[in-house]
Amino acid sequence: MGVPVPNAWLGGIKNIDLVREFSAEEGFWKAFAEGVEDVRVEEGRLQIKLKE
Repeated sequence: MGVPVPNAWLGGIKNIDLVREFSAEEGFWKAFAEGVEDVRVEEGRLQIKLKE
């Protein structure tokens, strides 16, 4: 079960590829991008496939 996120909480990040935007910097997004093979967002579902 999920919780809808109000647009105000998104703070200007809606429809922005955060990994592309921040993966060059050291930290969370770089580590996240290196460890994830695929991300899919569907109605009511988030699927993350990790690299082996």
